[in-house]
Amino acid sequence: MMTRIVTTALLVLFISVNDVLAQCAMCRSTLENNYSNGNPGIAAGINTGILYLLVLPYLAVMLLGYFWYKSSKNARTELSESAASR
Repeated sequence: MMTRIVTTALLVLFISVNDVLAQCAMCRSTLENNYSNGNPGIAAGINTGILYLLVLPYLAVMLLGYFWYKSSKNARTELSESAASR
């Protein structure tokens, strides 16, 4: 059952790759046309959006790591306190 789900997910991923690549080319040509016509505002907005999307996964991983570190530190403290009280 699990291999069937994984196979289906990979198939959907490979089929959708062509659509993603086509969108990138369309965005690039639109931005090049706007920039060459003297309108750099759209390109700056797209670049800001790309940077925003780039930062979010790293921020999420850092927050997850911080909370994991704090919970493991608290667990160690509780373990050492319970061992000391025996």
